[in-house]
Amino acid sequence: QVQLVESGGGLVEPGESLTLSCTVSGKIFSISTMGWYRQTPGKQRELIAEFTSEGSRNYADSVKGRFAIYRDNTKKRMGLMMNNLRPEDTAVYFCNIQGSLGAYWGQGIQVTVSS
Repeated sequence: QVQLVESGGGLVEPGESLTLSCTVSGKIFSISTMGWYRQTPGKQRELIAEFTSEGSRNYADSVKGRFAIYRDNTKKRMGLMMNNLRPEDTAVYFCNIQGSLGAYWGQGIQVTVSS
């Protein structure tokens, strides 16, 4: 059984940094993309950072230059370094992996940016 578990969320002040981690247990066949999404109440879940199937990194304009996605060679751990956080970054963050048998999601973790 595949499980994705996020960690590292919390409450920070504007301008501070936070790093999220996603740990994968179980086997995912033929991984294509790996990414981070976020969602706020009443809005759709949005993709903010991803590794494409070719291995390149893509970022949403809202986080470009501030966030960095990384992963280890086993593709069992993925992270999101978030710098210069803003109040509008407040959301529930989800890790996602697309494999040949479908999409896998973590349970989500809250990030709150507030003074």
